[in-house]
Amino acid sequence: MARDNGNEALAERQDGAREGTALKRALTTPLLYFFILGDVLGAGVYVLVGQVAADAGGAVWVPLLVALLLALLTAASYAELATKYPRAGGASHYATRAFGPFAGFVAGFCMLAAGIVSVAALARGFGGDYLSAFVTLPVGLVAVLFLALLALVNARGIKESTRANVVATVVEVGGLAVIVVLGAWLLLRGDGDAGRLTQLGTPEKGAAAAVLSGSVLAYYSFVGFETSVNVAEETRDPRRSYPRALFGALATAGAVYLLVGLAASAAVPTDRLAGSSGPLLEVVEEAGGVPTRLFSAIALVAVANGALLTGIMSSRLAYGMAKDGLLPAGLTKVLPGRRTPWAAIAVTTLLAMFLALTGSVATLASTLVLLLLVVFLMVNTAVLVLRRDPGEADHFRAPTVLPVLGIASCVLLATQIEAEVWLRGLVIVAAGMVLGAVTAVRRTRRADQDPRSTG
Repeated sequence: MARDNGNEALAERQDGAREGTALKRALTTPLLYFFILGDVLGAGVYVLVGQVAADAGGAVWVPLLVALLLALLTAASYAELATKYPRAGGASHYATRAFGPFAGFVAGFCMLAAGIVSVAALARGFGGDYLSAFVTLPVGLVAVLFLALLALVNARGIKESTRANVVATVVEVGGLAVIVVLGAWLLLRGDGDAGRLTQLGTPEKGAAAAVLSGSVLAYYSFVGFETSVNVAEETRDPRRSYPRALFGALATAGAVYLLVGLAASAAVPTDRLAGSSGPLLEVVEEAGGVPTRLFSAIALVAVANGALLTGIMSSRLAYGMAKDGLLPAGLTKVLPGRRTPWAAIAVTTLLAMFLALTGSVATLASTLVLLLLVVFLMVNTAVLVLRRDPGEADHFRAPTVLPVLGIASCVLLATQIEAEVWLRGLVIVAAGMVLGAVTAVRRTRRADQDPRSTG
């Protein structure tokens, strides 16, 4: 314990000695654990179960379990790189080290695009049907005010933001726990059907195809863990804290999802579950005794929490890319006292506001997973390439087979994405590649003019 305290004190002294753009190390292991858990347990779980049931049948727990295992493959790569290079740039920083500034820009651009679109979509979601259960306001106005408030919380400090996340995560998990209890109660009183838990497949798909198709949908529910690498620079002793928080949070989220899937499938007939846009509300209505408006409130908390955490990721990613010279240096500006990247927060928030107001978020949101798969492919490959750099002696090291399987999982999941989504996603990736090429040329010219400059 004394050694741990000494390490933390040394880290704080090192932070104070860095240049004025350094971030403050304020995250402990429990705060980081809740940060990751809150980001994974997003609003999607409240609609996901029905979609998985439509593709896989009553045994929704099978694709959920497969998706968890696939997510853990890429998470292992992130754990190695985040502990080896605890920098706010995340995937962009890793790709830059492994493949150069062009790849780093493309990776960062894809993450930024996905993050900003996600925040904008969540902002519109916050002002939609869930809020209308309590008050009716223009969606655009709500989205702008919502994003402005999140930006203020983000700028106030990483510790304050993650403490708010702890409260929101407890609310989210509490709501899901209610579903598990209600499902068990329905079975005990004889109104449920445990036989549905073994029904795998649909009239259109056999068991194997149903598992694969359902796993693609279920995989959506586990993305979010990758955002946590962007706060590694603000984590105390990240080489010990990060793997524990990452794998602990994914294991917790996986257990919660499996229990929710079991409860929902046993409680509600599969056809009814698959046809509902609010499948967990079907469980509440089937069981009775719990106000349905309660889940509107819980959903609002989930949406707000997901938007806050994704907003933190986007701003830290922009900050990290700027430090690597991949974005304008002005994005590295931080508040003097709180050491939060106010310039990056402001720019990413304004872009999210623009997307939320234009209404184009719905057409871009479906490309989110495809963009992340591009990033995950690069991260899994970067782990293998960067093995030639020993890094710190005590960083986490994933068995080589895991990033190899992670690469294969990205390719497999990408083959299941619709052609229309591919077209939209390729446009964004192509834009990133063009901008990345321009950035790489400019960096090369600067390096030629000043041999002392570093990337």
